[in-house]
Amino acid sequence: MDDNRPVTNKQRLVSAAVLVLGVAAVGGPAEAPADFVLTGGRIWTAEAARPWAEAVATRDGRIIYVGDAAGASRHRGPKTKLFPLGGRLVVPGFDDAHIHLMSGALSLERVDLIEDQTLAAVQARVRAFAAAHPGSPWVLGRGWLYGSFPGGLPTKAQLDAAVGDRPAYMECYDGHSGWANSNALALAGITKDSKDPAGGAIVRDPASGEPTGALKEAATALVESKIPLPGAEERYQLLLRALRLLNSQGITSVQDAGYTPARLDADLPLMERALREGRLTVRLTVSVQMSQGDVDAPIARAVALAKVHRGPLLRFGAVKGYVDGVIEAHTAAMLEPYSDGQGAGKPNWEPAVLDAAVTTADRAGLQVYLHAIGDRGVRMALDAHEAALRANGRTDRRGRIEHIETISPADYTRFQALGVIASMQPLHANPDQNNAEVWSRNIGPERAARGFSWRNIEKAGGRLVFGSDWPVVTSDVMRGLYCAVARKTKDGTPPGGWLPELAVSLDSALRHYTIDGAYASFEEAEKGSLAAGKRADLVVLSQDLFPPPPEAILKTRVLLTMVDGRVVHHDPAFPAP
Repeated sequence: MDDNRPVTNKQRLVSAAVLVLGVAAVGGPAEAPADFVLTGGRIWTAEAARPWAEAVATRDGRIIYVGDAAGASRHRGPKTKLFPLGGRLVVPGFDDAHIHLMSGALSLERVDLIEDQTLAAVQARVRAFAAAHPGSPWVLGRGWLYGSFPGGLPTKAQLDAAVGDRPAYMECYDGHSGWANSNALALAGITKDSKDPAGGAIVRDPASGEPTGALKEAATALVESKIPLPGAEERYQLLLRALRLLNSQGITSVQDAGYTPARLDADLPLMERALREGRLTVRLTVSVQMSQGDVDAPIARAVALAKVHRGPLLRFGAVKGYVDGVIEAHTAAMLEPYSDGQGAGKPNWEPAVLDAAVTTADRAGLQVYLHAIGDRGVRMALDAHEAALRANGRTDRRGRIEHIETISPADYTRFQALGVIASMQPLHANPDQNNAEVWSRNIGPERAARGFSWRNIEKAGGRLVFGSDWPVVTSDVMRGLYCAVARKTKDGTPPGGWLPELAVSLDSALRHYTIDGAYASFEEAEKGSLAAGKRADLVVLSQDLFPPPPEAILKTRVLLTMVDGRVVHHDPAFPAP
């Protein structure tokens, strides 16, 4: 693999030009033969001028040829490894534009509740996990859905029934709520007399005032701070496991959406070690979290880290702020009150303070991600990016808004006008019982009808990028692609799709997972499409996605993943060269 030294735009252009001129000058390959040639299938390039090809060739970590099979054959030499595709599909490496890498890595050893749709199923899975880990001082998990619990929130009694002998804590699928049993609440010192922390709420029984076991937003830290963090070596091995998982899903790049300074201190050495040892097999762009009252230090940290890590495998240069919370817990900021009468949600920032923070970060040369889910939160985020534009002038800033679950129609066109990227996660729109019974109910039919408006933002000229928010939902790109184009659960419900008019085409969805993701991290000159001169990040899929119905996407496997021309995942079902 390449080292981690920065590559300038001039160097990129010169490199690409040399490769193209070398081929053109002699009517054949450049000086040396290819390391790999993939031929005999369909190549989806993500290049607007030439979206389809028959073959691709790589050398020294770069693509040297994309075109017809005859042209590719001229790049073969005695040591070239040939991958016969047998009609299969090749696409650029997938870019998950919103992920929480180390949280996902830690979740690999915790009970996963994301597929459980009832209280009984949740309790059974937790109980079985606890029995299988009798020596664990805590029983930890994540992924529960609000809709699995009567009333939309779990209770300590329900978790006590599954784990009564030690502390247990389960993070909600969205990461904005927590569920603690009685032992965990006691360890955290949470009683009926405990005060709510700033930006959070201890959910209480309305009659007795006793904590119910559900915690919202910043209150989750009261318990989470008591959970022992695994040692550095254990976390490193989990990181490597996570990288292997992502590679097996065709993911070659991720954009990590917000590290607190404390978590960064713990986890950055692990990323640097993986880079140093040549084991960082996913390109990693990292943002640093800022919050109201803590702006200057995160900005300074992000600026300093961008000077150290600006290479092709590990990059900094962004900050992230949470404008609001989530709709299910009534913490997303709405323009009008929630439909079930529980207020309109309170933003995490005062608008003027948010505007100033984004303007300051932008002036420092940083990209700004803003988590905004409710329509008021989205408007505040757009306003903040506009404030930076007014104060600092129009530059190639590529500000981002993350999630955008519901939006006022008046704001669709502002993404294109301001050059703001809509960073969205298809599986957040999974139309399961959580969506129907909690999310849609909380905001009512009018706003729910604009839920996850991918197509409306596209039609208004906005640029979208797709990701997973793993471990909030699975990082499996095939699941995300299917939901993006079908708006159905993996079981095919509802039959016609949920709000199918807001779905996107398969071509668009693939672009949002590839070239648009590269644009979102300022790397479209280096990756995101299959073109001569770009880095050889590519994926071989088990079948062509385009002719079959969308349901075929769920049956598609990743057979081969390359990063910098290096095979980082190879399914035995795909013939070795």
